Amino acid sequence: MENSPSAPPHAPAPEGRRGRVLVVDDDPTVAEVVVGYLHRAGYAVERAGDGPAALERFAAARPDLVVLDLMLPAMDGFEVCRRMRAHGPVPVIMLTARGDEEDRILGLETGADDYVTKPFSPRELVLRVESVLRRAGAGTPAAEEARPLSGAGLRLDPAARSASRDGAGLALTLREFDLLAFLLRHPGRAFGREELMREVWGWDFGDLSTVTVHIRRLRGKVEQDPARPRLIRTVWGVGYRLDLPGDGEAGEAGETAGAAGAPESPEAPESPESPEATRAIEASESPEAPGTTDHTAGAPRA
Repeated sequence: MENSPSAPPHAPAPEGRRGRVLVVDDDPTVAEVVVGYLHRAGYAVERAGDGPAALERFAAARPDLVVLDLMLPAMDGFEVCRRMRAHGPVPVIMLTARGDEEDRILGLETGADDYVTKPFSPRELVLRVESVLRRAGAGTPAAEEARPLSGAGLRLDPAARSASRDGAGLALTLREFDLLAFLLRHPGRAFGREELMREVWGWDFGDLSTVTVHIRRLRGKVEQDPARPRLIRTVWGVGYRLDLPGDGEAGEAGETAGAAGAPESPEAPESPESPEATRAIEASESPEAPGTTDHTAGAPRA
């Protein structure tokens, strides 16, 4: 469906307000609700009804964040996200139909910073936008948070938002960078997924598979063998821990205690080729975090 006069860009908010958001959805009802809530929250908002129109708007004026529906005509949301990201980092929140778990995981693996399932609460979406933009904010980090981080050949410069391993640059998304920086600041300490979601994402609720997928993607970029990770370790019944040379002896002893006959590498089921294994890991580590119940927009399409 071509972008038509029935879906014009919303009038921009005045300069100096909270940022520019591009909303991409071919459902005019959902788009109108999302645009209205974001505009009232102080954002300048534009609309596009399909992928090509979204890319035109994106090229004409780079937004601070994109709210992107996956089920678009002409070009799906995955391809739109890939093409936008080819021009540089931009925070993306994807809208997905309830129950499409593989789509949600693929969206995160494509580089989306967050996703919201339909039907959704517009107020929750505004909170997610605020959270993602806060993490992507241009403000200068505090002195402690700005200091370079290093270990096991990894080097991160939070002020420059640059990362490398053994001197080779790492292409990390916004959340991957923040997650690795957090783990490098706390080597040897195990964190549950709820704690990582709160500390890295700034959320007190949400789908914990978000953390699982980002851990898996991060392992794919920093581990020598992502199927048998030696840096970002799974601590069964707890969550994840970053082991650096010289600080992992106690942790490894704790992993093996009481685990006679257990596989040497429990992380292997999280290989990127197995969404079913991802679901099994999610179930084994902790229950799903409660979500909101005020679902008022965007019922799934058949």
